[in-house]
Amino acid sequence: MGIFGKRKSREERAAEIAAQVAGGKGFYGRATRAFLGADDFARVQQSMGAYNSGLGVQQLLAAGAPTSQAVVVSIADTGKLVNFDPVVDLVLQPSGAADRVALQTIVSKLRIPRVGDQVLLIADPDRPGGYLYAGDGVAP
Repeated sequence: MGIFGKRKSREERAAEIAAQVAGGKGFYGRATRAFLGADDFARVQQSMGAYNSGLGVQQLLAAGAPTSQAVVVSIADTGKLVNFDPVVDLVLQPSGAADRVALQTIVSKLRIPRVGDQVLLIADPDRPGGYLYAGDGVAP
């Protein structure tokens, strides 16, 4: 413990800065918004949202949240990358459901789903009736 209290780890500080940038708050967020402009700043916020949803899925899987199977109906590249992994538009057909689900999510470049593949979905706790992409269920 230092003189001024407990120091934050680099990971904690980096997460705080990323949250400030994505929210447009604090010094880093205001500076990013000012230098990038509205369109590019919206892209940064969208990428941070995709990254955070990926972290949320990992936490839900670790907590044992129930998953459901779905079949990939179509996949399209958005041209965006987050940590060198592509962000894609997925249209999925959940098993036992009549309607399709459209998601924009990050997928591993080593495990990109193809049309007809079985993937897992998790119910989104923040959006009732929404889903989050949970991968293909095979441990990396």
